[in-house]
Amino acid sequence: MSADQADPAPTAAPTKSLGMRKNGKQWHEPKKAFRPNSGLTPYEKRAKQRVEMAAVKAKEKEMKDEKEAERQRKIQAIKDKRAAKEEKERYETLQAKMHKKRVERLKRREKRNKMLNS
Repeated sequence: MSADQADPAPTAAPTKSLGMRKNGKQWHEPKKAFRPNSGLTPYEKRAKQRVEMAAVKAKEKEMKDEKEAERQRKIQAIKDKRAAKEEKERYETLQAKMHKKRVERLKRREKRNKMLNS
């Protein structure tokens, strides 16, 4: 066996030591070069990002609107149910006091008035 076959994977070279820092603050991370233009992006890229963000915002707004509409629908259903229950109870109390046919007549009259007023 030759020497190059005995050790097929050479060990990674140890990281280069920078030595002692000149100012004596070894606990700080070494500073990188100041490049003021490194964060700038081209106009096309910024425009593309704006379009994507607008699409995301529109989708979020649509989802929120759907959720709110569903919530309002549930609230309205509960309100309608309560109103129907109250009206039913009111007619039952009237029926206990008055004759049945008279109550039905009043009911029909009130429905007509509701249709005219709304």
